[in-house]
Amino acid sequence: MSTPPLPFGIYQFEVYGRGLGGERPALPTTFDGLQERAREQLSDAAYGYVAGGAGEERTMRANRAAFDRHRLVPRMLGEVGQRDLTTTVCDTTLNAPVVLGPVGVLSIVHPEGELAVARAANELGVASCLSNAASTTLEDVATATPDAPRWFQLYPPNDPEVRRSLVARAEAAGNEAIVVTLDTLTMPWRPRDIAQAYLPFLLGEGIANYTADPVFRSKLAEPPEESPQLAIQQWAQTFPNPQMSWDDLAALRSETGLPLLVKGILHPDDARRAVELGIDGIVVSNHGGRQVDGSVASLDQLPAIVDAVPASVPVLLDSGVRTGSDVLKAIALGARAVLIARPYVWGLALAGQDGVREVVRSLLADLDLSLAMCGCSSLAQVDGDLLVPAPGA
Repeated sequence: MSTPPLPFGIYQFEVYGRGLGGERPALPTTFDGLQERAREQLSDAAYGYVAGGAGEERTMRANRAAFDRHRLVPRMLGEVGQRDLTTTVCDTTLNAPVVLGPVGVLSIVHPEGELAVARAANELGVASCLSNAASTTLEDVATATPDAPRWFQLYPPNDPEVRRSLVARAEAAGNEAIVVTLDTLTMPWRPRDIAQAYLPFLLGEGIANYTADPVFRSKLAEPPEESPQLAIQQWAQTFPNPQMSWDDLAALRSETGLPLLVKGILHPDDARRAVELGIDGIVVSNHGGRQVDGSVASLDQLPAIVDAVPASVPVLLDSGVRTGSDVLKAIALGARAVLIARPYVWGLALAGQDGVREVVRSLLADLDLSLAMCGCSSLAQVDGDLLVPAPGA
């Protein structure tokens, strides 16, 4: 008989054990603490790019307020000595319902960028999703993540030939799914970036998957290594895709046998339409409040979207997830899993791979312990009965 894996919550005792020798955690143990220390370390431009949202950042605040409108109701004596946090999303087995979500241009917060994140994910066995707006190619990230589940996120470019090439490369690199982001067909209004006149892509950051792409390169008069500015200009003409339609999504569906998830869905009708086109999964997301100021909170839309699609279609959530109890609330409202972003980015900024690992281990420990304290031994036991509305909600 195989030995059950150690629960994620054991991490707290590792910390307490090191404390007996006078060692304290290297990083802050709260999201606010991580963000504040990262602010001290990063340039104003880099910090603003990661921390900022659209407009007056009301949607960012709404995302957190949505979690506060739900309260957990712990149950006692659930026999929780052994706990199972595994789940499956589109044939990808997850050791916990947490995916490291796609974040572009990570080189602006740490020189190892996406490679540090990939190595931390591989070390922990957690799933990660690489942004195609990365500073490292998807092939190099694949090499750094040989053992953990890996997805590729696609911003569909306006050039179908480049799109097909990116998808083919994602397949060849061993990604288990493609996550198509639909809410960034053009750049939004982000005052923090405007104030700094800062768009890292125009400095050549975050376009590695384009400059390494054979089809993209074939459209350049000179190689990117010789004329980087020419490549940046070509990227700026290729990336925006405001004319994208449902027909384009259907074409993309026909171009790959990999599971396709669509990210950025906030309306049930859009979820239904995507499923009709053969999309395999839905990510309820407002892009962490970075796209439309004043838009609805992701968590508020989750139940309606879960109800709108067949039970066989997994629904995931991102935007505003900070703690283990946040993850439980999302699962209770119907999410199969969540994606996190800013928490691990702050860990990356502060300590590279070690920082990502510490942030993710802390979140998983919090989730594991919160699951036990609520009287559940598996995710299958987490449902709407675990929640009540907060007073006044």
